[in-house]
Amino acid sequence: MSVQNELRSTIQDLVQPGKGILAADESHPTIAKRFKAVNVEPTEDKRREYRSLIFSTPGLGEFISGVILFEETLGQNSLDNLPMAKLLESQGIVPGIKVDKGKKSLINAPGDEITYGLDGLDDRLEAYKNQGARFAKWRGVYNIADTLPSRAAMEANAEMLARYAALCQSMGIVPIVEPEVLIDGDHTIERSAQVNESVIAEVFNALRRHRVQLESIILKPSMVTPGKACAKASPEAVAEATLRVFRNVVPAAVPGISFLSGGQTPEEATLNLNALNSLGQLPWHLSFSYGRALQEPAQKAWAGNLNNSSETQSAMLKRARLNGLATKGQYAPDMED
Repeated sequence: MSVQNELRSTIQDLVQPGKGILAADESHPTIAKRFKAVNVEPTEDKRREYRSLIFSTPGLGEFISGVILFEETLGQNSLDNLPMAKLLESQGIVPGIKVDKGKKSLINAPGDEITYGLDGLDDRLEAYKNQGARFAKWRGVYNIADTLPSRAAMEANAEMLARYAALCQSMGIVPIVEPEVLIDGDHTIERSAQVNESVIAEVFNALRRHRVQLESIILKPSMVTPGKACAKASPEAVAEATLRVFRNVVPAAVPGISFLSGGQTPEEATLNLNALNSLGQLPWHLSFSYGRALQEPAQKAWAGNLNNSSETQSAMLKRARLNGLATKGQYAPDMED
């Protein structure tokens, strides 16, 4: 299959009505925090057990089109001794891979951060593709304050995202482009909208400069919300502010926008996604690429005990199903019961 056909096929498989992407690519420190919350030791065996359990949830492929994996997970076998990528494929789910190497402070830009990982990325992508990964993810991180993010941070992170995306596409791997504007802080929804618009506009400037095919990417942005130290906004206000930004800066050529949950509770993330999909016809497929907002109930049900497998998978399927409904604007809060 040619590179172009590979990209088209993967986009077609990922961007489907009623489906979204599960972000199960937590780094070791992040998964350790998640496991600590349910009193589980974050060993390699426990990470493998938990992820194998949720990936094998019966019916998961009805609502999940792709899963972003951490490098360790892509190299592991499931509890049934099947490579994790093969397990996902058996569910009709596309395996993907997180490829950035995390963030550090941006030199000479106090308060700003930059993501690393371009060195050797071509070799790593080739290896990941041989293991079954068909798409990748790179996360840029932006802090909000009165003077943040700086112009330098926006330009530097956009450049990294674009170079990563161009390299992925050259190898037949669909890039998820994730410019995450953090929810931390006491900023208003208006300030969030201003920053998100500036950040996303800079990202698309860089993508065009590097000749990235916009038809073969998925955008994974933040929703436009107030900072978590500020009063919450209604789902309708979040949806209106978010779509106002996207109409200004996201080209219609982009096939799918899969939102990150970014610190929202599972219920908030589903409510806000539903509100976004209740505002009429749009040029993009609006979906989800949630991590904690999909997995938190399943982790609580599991609590490190395989005897809780049925409850764990039921919790996983429930959140996937409710978010699938939200991609169609068909979710209602009473469905939580």
